[in-house]
Amino acid sequence: MTIQDVQPTALIKRLSDEFKKIEAIKPPQWSIFAKTGAHKERPPEQQDWWYTRAGSLMRRIYIDGPVGISRLRSFYGGRQHRGQAPEHFRKAGGKNIRVLLQQLEKAGFVSKAERKGRKLTSKGVSMIEGVAQQMKSEVKA
Repeated sequence: MTIQDVQPTALIKRLSDEFKKIEAIKPPQWSIFAKTGAHKERPPEQQDWWYTRAGSLMRRIYIDGPVGISRLRSFYGGRQHRGQAPEHFRKAGGKNIRVLLQQLEKAGFVSKAERKGRKLTSKGVSMIEGVAQQMKSEVKA
């Protein structure tokens, strides 16, 4: 049973609901004002975007193995509108990714891999696979 068997958006939503129950993962005060990158014009409109991004990060680390903040910034980046000039790719902001990874480390879901970035711990793998298994069994029922 892998997480590729379930819908990614549904998995991220279910993970974000799980993270809302965990005390170590909560949005900092500045997160309601912060944009997620230079390519965005406004901050996220969802109130619980912090938990959604945490679920997305867990899924991304599960799929990509040890991954650093720079690669995650590239993944969450996008095209910046520059008026009449052609669009250019911009990486996402690194602070929200870094703080979220630190919170996930504190909760025990993620650990640092020596000079390779972050990877999931056995607790993180069991959580994400458990949620995927639960979703798979709900679909069958």
